[in-house]
Amino acid sequence: MEGAVLASRIQFAFTIMFHYLFPIGTMGLAPFIAFYTLKGVRGDDGAMISARFFAKIFVVNFAIGVVTGIPMEFQFGTNWAAFASRSGSVVGQTLAMESVFAFLLESVFLGVFLYGRRRVPAGFYAFAAFAVWAGSWLSGFFIVATNAWMQHPVGYAIGSNGVIELRSIGAVLLSPFAWWQYLHVMTGALLAGAFIVAGIGAYYLLGRRSEAFGTRFVRTGTLVGLVAALIAVFPTGDRNSSNITQYQPVKLAAMEGLFESKTGAPLAIIGMPDVQHETLIDPIYVPSLLSFLAYGNFHANVRGLREYPRSARPPIELTYYAYHVMVGLGTIFVVITAAGALLLIGKRLYRSRWLLWIIMLAMPFPYVANEAGWVVSEVGRQPWMIYGLMRTAEATSPNVAAGETVFTAIGFLGMYFLLGVLFLLLILREIALGPSAEPALAPAP
Repeated sequence: MEGAVLASRIQFAFTIMFHYLFPIGTMGLAPFIAFYTLKGVRGDDGAMISARFFAKIFVVNFAIGVVTGIPMEFQFGTNWAAFASRSGSVVGQTLAMESVFAFLLESVFLGVFLYGRRRVPAGFYAFAAFAVWAGSWLSGFFIVATNAWMQHPVGYAIGSNGVIELRSIGAVLLSPFAWWQYLHVMTGALLAGAFIVAGIGAYYLLGRRSEAFGTRFVRTGTLVGLVAALIAVFPTGDRNSSNITQYQPVKLAAMEGLFESKTGAPLAIIGMPDVQHETLIDPIYVPSLLSFLAYGNFHANVRGLREYPRSARPPIELTYYAYHVMVGLGTIFVVITAAGALLLIGKRLYRSRWLLWIIMLAMPFPYVANEAGWVVSEVGRQPWMIYGLMRTAEATSPNVAAGETVFTAIGFLGMYFLLGVLFLLLILREIALGPSAEPALAPAP
């Protein structure tokens, strides 16, 4: 059974991490499309062209996101039947709401936006762009709310047969754990969208083509990116970490590589966790900072991993390194966007080719940071499928053998490789054509 559990975990991790690349793109670009559309219907032809250009990139992300998202639903039945059977009355509600409300809203108004430019009034056309934005972010909310319930279950009761019964959908949707996690996830997506916009603009400026659009994209992406990078640190990152400190302290200890409980615990900037000897190798510490960040008190006691049995600890190395990758990249994003904002104020950004190169080459790294954040959230939750209620080893399908899962995982690997290549070809083609290929056709008056 252990082999089957491991195979199911690896398959689900691969499929969901690949799938999540595309919602990052849709949720990140949707606000920019809405913003440019609003400016476009007010008479800015360049903004309307920009909106249509990024909508093409959005559509590619949306389509492949749908294709790769469908298998996620099926895996609850094929590989995680025990989890679905026991918790379906809770997670089934939020997942159904995502499909009925959010996905329907996003897909319907995306059709209006793509094909209704000369068929609907300008005001309704702009409304369609904002509805697509709302649908994509609402979809993210229901998914995050589902995950947050698994991280911190609320609004439920255990039935006489052991099934988890939903008692309050309001408690699930309004949980502070869910909202801070959601805001942090959306901030990360917005940051990725900002780097996409700014990075494409930097590419045009470096290539000395479509420079009017390049200037527009770099300016907007840099400023939005700076705001998103700062919000990702505080308050969303800080409050999300506070919830982890309160409800999942063992995850906090793994994130920080803290093996021994300490009063005035230091924050490890870098270091290598040695699980066998339960120590952090070659650390660089900031004294007492972890106690302050966790509890708002430089002298607070932070519990270390040694206070928990090994069976209750998450995979320490993966949790630790993923967390430090996320935080390290987040710090770099603040530095890059702040430098861009300062040069923008000094009217030197568009001529600073060194920073334009950095912005362009940094485009993939917000994706890495977003994926690392989810690794921290999911791997750090182990060994629990539903924290405190159901262990991951108890959640799989009892009749599925490890070999069956490995076989289907190989199939997913091949299919997703082809989808990834197709995605890159389509996106690179649109970037090569550029926004100038889009005719300046305003919506109907």
